[in-house]
Amino acid sequence: MMWQIGCKNVTEAGGFMARNNPKVSVIMPVYNVAAYVGRAIESLQAQTMSDFELLVIDDGSQDRSGDICDRMAEKDVRIDVFHTPNGGAPAARNLALDHARGQYVYFMDADDWAEPSMLEEMVALADEQSAQLVVAGFYIDTFYAKNSNEHLSELKSQPSCVYTTQEDFRAQAYKLFDENLLYTPWNKLFLRARIEEMNLRFRPTFWDDFPYVLDYIRDIDKVVVTEKAYYHFIRSRTESETARWRPQMYEKREEEHGWMLDLLEHWGLSEDAASKEMVMRRYVERLIGCIENVCNPAAHLTRTQKVEAIRQMISTPQAQEAARVAQPHSRVMRTLIKPIMQKNAVQAYIEGSFISLVKRHNTRIFATLKAHR
Repeated sequence: MMWQIGCKNVTEAGGFMARNNPKVSVIMPVYNVAAYVGRAIESLQAQTMSDFELLVIDDGSQDRSGDICDRMAEKDVRIDVFHTPNGGAPAARNLALDHARGQYVYFMDADDWAEPSMLEEMVALADEQSAQLVVAGFYIDTFYAKNSNEHLSELKSQPSCVYTTQEDFRAQAYKLFDENLLYTPWNKLFLRARIEEMNLRFRPTFWDDFPYVLDYIRDIDKVVVTEKAYYHFIRSRTESETARWRPQMYEKREEEHGWMLDLLEHWGLSEDAASKEMVMRRYVERLIGCIENVCNPAAHLTRTQKVEAIRQMISTPQAQEAARVAQPHSRVMRTLIKPIMQKNAVQAYIEGSFISLVKRHNTRIFATLKAHR
């Protein structure tokens, strides 16, 4: 692949040692986020720890994203900007990993932002505990309308803890999955030596970051969890976003469920009650999301075809097992799961259509219900 890197004088103030031996390599893929990328980079420049490099991969942006990154890099020796043809986030992150020099690696999305003490405090925990991974809390900031600051901020966090053995971490990992702390890379500090030892790179697949994390934690020994939250994940619930139909969602969720089952088997926890219940509950929650997706008016299916598609989804052995084992946390989810248990496709279609209606016309209620499912 052809790529260009923005060059700069590494002898600038604070430059040479930090440039060649940074404590952290921050990796940020960028694609058509001109409205947000400046804020993301500024939140890194405001970090209380300055010893990091920022590897920005402009993944063929068609807007001003690349120019914004270049201008910011001209004024900060810690920033390198790579311009590549559009190849997707996995390829962008992998290119950055090939050039990373930090002791630790932190992944960040270009439309999010971080609290100033994030890198300093996560690095301190990693150094103090000789950790292979630091997991922090984060915020999901859901914005309801374009050009509006009205939003719901949802905290995801677990009590601080140090896991010193594989057995300890595996036995308690279900709690971290339950709080959505083990799915994405951007609330984590990774040990680069471990990444290179495993030759770990992002897969060219949908939801590429989830299998990357699963691969990294598969045989991990030392994990530190901090209850502090630093990262703000920005979720937009605009009309255009909620109106989208995703034709391959069900197939992707099935693949994702397979990854989770494989991990439990590898960990010897396939029959562990707490771990299995978590996996089954998360599957059935996502199955309800697939039903809502089919019921979206944008789906190119007749009502009869939608009901039949739902019937096929809820009648599988894995769907029935999940509905039987899952113990939903909310009354809403306990209600929504009943048609699946009863294999009642028509009732599931009615519920899915109602969820789709709420999602498209009252994003605040939808976001609140999802946060408390």
